[in-house]
Amino acid sequence: MEASSWDALRKQARRLEAQLDDQMIAYRKLVSMKSDGSENDIETDIERSLKQLQQVNSQMQTWVSSGGSEVLSHTLTRHMEILQDLTQEFYRLRSSLREKQQHASLLDLRDFDRAKFDVEEAGDSEALLREQAAISRNSGQVDNVISQAQATLGALMSQRSAFGGITTKISNVSSRIPTINHVLASIRRKKSMDTIILSLVASVCAFLMFIYWLSK
Repeated sequence: MEASSWDALRKQARRLEAQLDDQMIAYRKLVSMKSDGSENDIETDIERSLKQLQQVNSQMQTWVSSGGSEVLSHTLTRHMEILQDLTQEFYRLRSSLREKQQHASLLDLRDFDRAKFDVEEAGDSEALLREQAAISRNSGQVDNVISQAQATLGALMSQRSAFGGITTKISNVSSRIPTINHVLASIRRKKSMDTIILSLVASVCAFLMFIYWLSK
């Protein structure tokens, strides 16, 4: 076996180790900062370099196993230790980055839920205000209707009292003037009609007051 082959393998191993050092420095900086998605490219490059270094170490191990000196064996052991250290460091950094990303994802989800809750709460408050305004408008309309009904009831009661007085007077006169009996009968029919109307108005007022009491 030629020494040049061993020297070429060592040169390739040192080149890959230096390349991995640079990649690991960049990866450490990325882990310490906010993730922007570029970590996937760096991780792929590091994994490729580690695999290449593993292949070179395997070739060096084959060289040593075929009759290499103790010095070559010691050199190979050193290169394998470097590979192991780089691999462990990469796995440690990648695990730390994954935990950081997961934590950031949970925070974003919590912020989203909080914002969603605020929007829903604002919507509920607005709906409640609209409902209260509608109730107030309806209550005002019921109050107006009841006021009008009470005024109508008062007017009808006044008319009833007036017709009652007129009826009494006409009854006194009817005993003296028979021709007024016809007029008296007409007034009594009018009085009966007013009584029916008064009863209907009183019923409507009672019903509106009941609806108003339920809306309070």
